[in-house]
Amino acid sequence: MLTNVTVEDGVTRILLDDGKVNAMSLAMLTEIAHRLEEAASRGGPVVVQGRPGIFSAGFDLRSFARGPEESLAMVRAGADLIQRFLSHPRPIVTVCTGHAYPMGAFLMLAADVRFGMAGNWRIGMNEVAIGLTVPHFALALAQHRLSPPGLARVSTAAMFDPRSAQQYGYLDRVCEAPDLQPAIDEELRRLQALDWPSYEATKKRLNGRIADEIAAAIQEYVPSRTAA
Repeated sequence: MLTNVTVEDGVTRILLDDGKVNAMSLAMLTEIAHRLEEAASRGGPVVVQGRPGIFSAGFDLRSFARGPEESLAMVRAGADLIQRFLSHPRPIVTVCTGHAYPMGAFLMLAADVRFGMAGNWRIGMNEVAIGLTVPHFALALAQHRLSPPGLARVSTAAMFDPRSAQQYGYLDRVCEAPDLQPAIDEELRRLQALDWPSYEATKKRLNGRIADEIAAAIQEYVPSRTAA
């Protein structure tokens, strides 16, 4: 298993833990999607959190090296998971206690509430630095969530510490380690008091356009190290 799940007080907590760097392989992406389906059947908020020191190293680069067919399957699974985050019927809270590279940064951008732990971590979209063109669906998500200065830095593969990542739109709140869990618990209590029909309708209005853009963009995606 690449994830661990606990359910307590109506909250589903999904811990991403492949024992390494939480690379977003097709297997990891598929497992997270299944976990979200299970969470939807239970109701209540969802917390998605990485291992200490790493939220995710992003897409599995070994899959890219194995050719276009495997690359396409992985990236489309990633886009599908983003859409699941954007349309999930309950709030999704991401907790970043380490580094977050694409596709990890994408999942945070698709979440409802995003916490980060202060530390010497790097967060952002670094595709250009490793010979990849940022795909259209990722740019659409970045335009939806990042501040204008944050979006402008995507083309130069800038990576940020948690405080700067908050400034540019990757995170909503950054806490010191002792304060992180109390802050998450407080936010979960607030979320559980929401009126769910109103929440679902508002989230659909908020995210519907971007979900449609991502769906269209992934149909045009061509796996390449020089074009998206």
